[in-house]
Amino acid sequence: MGLGLLASKAMRPASRLLASQNPSTFLLRTIVSKPELRNPEASAAQPEQPPPADLPPRTPLAGARVHFPNPDDAIEVFVDGYPVKIPKGMTVLQACEVAGIDIPRFCYHSRLSIAGNCRMCLVEVEKSPKPVASCAMPALPGMKIKTDTPVAKKAREGVMEFLLMNHPLDCPICDQGGECDLQDQSMAFGSDRGRFTEMKRSVVDKNLGPLVKTVMTRCIQCTRCVRFATEVAGVQDLGMLGRGSGEEIGTYVEKLLTSELSGNVIDICPVGALTSKPFAFKARNWELKGTETIDVTDAVGSNIRIDSRGPEVMRIVPRLNEDINEEWISDKTRFCYDGLKRQRLNDPMIRGPDGRFKAVNWRDTLAVVAEIAHKVKPEEIVGIAGKLSDAESMIALKDFLNKMGSNDVWCEGIGVNTNADFRSGYIMNTSIARLEKADVFLLVGTQPRVEAAMVNARIRKTVRSNQAKVGYIGPATDFNYDHKHLGTGPQTLLEIAEGRHPFFKTLSNAKNPVIIVGAGVFERKDQDAIFAAVETVAQKANVVRPDWNGLNVLLLHAAQAAALDLGLVPQSEKSLESAKFVYLMGADDVNLDKIPDDAFVVYQGHHGDKSVYRANVILPAVAFSEKEGTYENTEGCTQQTVPAVPTVGDSRDDWKIIRALSEVAGVRLPYDTIGAVRARISTVAPNLVHMDEREPAALPSSLRPTFTEKVDTTPFGTVVENFYMTDAITRASKIMAQCSAMLLKK
Repeated sequence: MGLGLLASKAMRPASRLLASQNPSTFLLRTIVSKPELRNPEASAAQPEQPPPADLPPRTPLAGARVHFPNPDDAIEVFVDGYPVKIPKGMTVLQACEVAGIDIPRFCYHSRLSIAGNCRMCLVEVEKSPKPVASCAMPALPGMKIKTDTPVAKKAREGVMEFLLMNHPLDCPICDQGGECDLQDQSMAFGSDRGRFTEMKRSVVDKNLGPLVKTVMTRCIQCTRCVRFATEVAGVQDLGMLGRGSGEEIGTYVEKLLTSELSGNVIDICPVGALTSKPFAFKARNWELKGTETIDVTDAVGSNIRIDSRGPEVMRIVPRLNEDINEEWISDKTRFCYDGLKRQRLNDPMIRGPDGRFKAVNWRDTLAVVAEIAHKVKPEEIVGIAGKLSDAESMIALKDFLNKMGSNDVWCEGIGVNTNADFRSGYIMNTSIARLEKADVFLLVGTQPRVEAAMVNARIRKTVRSNQAKVGYIGPATDFNYDHKHLGTGPQTLLEIAEGRHPFFKTLSNAKNPVIIVGAGVFERKDQDAIFAAVETVAQKANVVRPDWNGLNVLLLHAAQAAALDLGLVPQSEKSLESAKFVYLMGADDVNLDKIPDDAFVVYQGHHGDKSVYRANVILPAVAFSEKEGTYENTEGCTQQTVPAVPTVGDSRDDWKIIRALSEVAGVRLPYDTIGAVRARISTVAPNLVHMDEREPAALPSSLRPTFTEKVDTTPFGTVVENFYMTDAITRASKIMAQCSAMLLKK
C-alpha cells in the first residue's frame, strides 16, 4: 500500500511535466527493478553461475602459508566465487584471508582469543538469514561466503556509524593519527555522514603507569588490551566495567599496569585510547625513518624497528619474527631508547694529574694507551668485553691482546673455567619456538620473567595451551603462570638426579620434557658439579633424544653466546687482581675493587657508566643503534644490528678503535673492513657469519668429562635485581628510572 502511494505521487509530477510545452527543461529519473529483487526466493533457488575457469590464482594476505596437519581434514569453501582449500576448524575470516581478501576488524587478533564484539567483520553467507561475524563463525564444507555484497557493505557502514557515535574527533591531536585502524577503516568501509546529533559520552582517563597513556573517551571496547593482559602477559589488571553506554575498560580499583610486557597494549590498541606516554606529542609516524634491527638489552635478540628522526631515536616497536619474539617485545626493549641520548661519551679523554678528564684527539689518546701497554708485562694485561659487545669487537679485542702476549680476555657474566668446548652446554638447544611443544619444564636457578621476558611469554603460552607443568628451583619469585616451587638450592637438584624427588616422576613421564638452567650458574664455583647433576637428570628422564633436545641454558646478555663461541673465558680468578693494564670494552659490571690501584684502566664504551670513574683513558664507542654488529642470541641464532642514527660526537666502532690501537702499538691486526673481520670470525666460529640462521649444536653436552666435585649447598641467587636497569643504556634511561621507582615499589 505504501509503495503504491509513493509510486503514484512520483508519477503525477512526471505526467504534468510530460504534458508541458518544453520537454528539454526537466530530467526524468526512472526506477528499474530487477526480476531477482521482485522475487528473491525464486532467484535464490536458482543454481549460482559457476565462476569462469580462468580466474587468476589468489595469494593469501601478507604472504600467509596454510598448514594442513591432516590433508584429509581439508575442506573447500567459496569466497566471492573463488574456491579455497582450508584446514577444518578455520574461521570464515581466516578463509577470506587465505583467499587474499582483507576483512575489516577491530576486536579480532590472531594471537588472542575470539571476542566477536565489534561486529565490523560482518560478511554474507549463503542461506544465512543475517550477515555473520566472520571472526567467530567456523567455516563449513561448501560454504559460499560473499564479502563484497550490498548487504555486507551496508552492515559495515552501520557498525562504523555506531562506533563513531561516541568517538571524539581527536584525530588532529591524537598520537595514533596516521597509523590508526579506525581512521583507515572508516575511510574504506564507513559512510560519508553520521545521523547522530546527540552529545557524545566521555570517560575518565586511567593512570596505568609511566609507560601507557590513556584517553579512554576514544576507546571502542574491542577488549584487545583486556585479553592481552589476561592471556599473554598473565596479569589480571584490566577488565570491563559497567553496561550499555556506561561500559568502560579499567582496573576496578586504581592500580598501575605492572606487567613487563605492558607496552604491547599500545601496538594492539586499534584506536588512540592506549598510546605511548614517553612518545606522546613527539612525532607523527610519517616523519619517522624506520630501521629494521635487533634488540641487545637481553639475550633473546628480539626483532625490532627503530624509528628515528634526524639524529634522534624517537621510538622502538616490535617486528614480526615467529621463531623469536612473535610480535611482542618487553618494556625494557621498547622504552630504553631515551638512554641512547643521555650520559653519552663524545670525545677521547685522558685523566690528568688533578684527576679531571681532558678531551684530546684520537692520535694522542691511542699513543698514550699503546705506550703504557708496552711498559707492562704481557701476563699483566687483561681485557674484559661488556654485555653489549658485538662479535666483531670481541674477536678484535682477543686478537689484539693475544698479539700483545696476553690470553686474559673474557666477557662479563662468564665465570672462571666455564666450559666453552661444547655449544650444547651454553645455548638453548630446544629453540625458543619449539618450547611450545614441551609438556614439563624444570627451571634451575633461572627467573625467565626478568632474565628473558620473551622466553617467559613462550613458557606461559605453553602452560596455557598444553597445560604444561612447571617446576622451579631457586629463590622465591613471582611467576605469571602456575608452578611448583621445589626448593631454593642445588640440594633439590641432587634429589631429582637421584630419583628421590616426586618431580622426577613427572619429568620422566613427560613426552617432551625441558630443563632450563640459568646463566647465573656460570658465576658459581661449583658450576661443573651443577651441570653434571643436570646432565644426570637429562639422561635418566630421557630429556635428550634424536628427535628432541630439552636441555637448555638461558643466557642473560646479548654478548654471551658469541663470547663463548669465540672462547672469551677467564683463565684464572687472580688475573684481574694482579693486572697492571686493564682494557674494559663496555664492561660496567666488573668488580672495580679487584682492580689494583696502580693499574692503568682503559674504558672503551658509549656511556659514562660505573667503570668511567676508575678509567685513566676513555675511548668513545658507538651504541647498537649506530653500528653494524653481529650478535648471537640464547638459542644460537646469529643476527645483525643495522645503523639507524648517526654516531655521537667523535665516537667510532669498537673494532675500528682496536684496529687503530693495534697499528699504533706496532702489532697491526690483519683486517681493515667489517667483511675482513667477519672472515676472521668464520675461521673461529663459522656459525657467527650465517645471518638469521639458527645453528644447532653438533655435539651433545653428554660428551663432557664427568665431574666428581661436591656441589656447594649455597642456594641459587637472584641474578637480575632490577628488570628495568641491567646495562649502561637502561641505567642512563629516564623512563627506566621512572619504571624502577613506580613499578618496583613493594
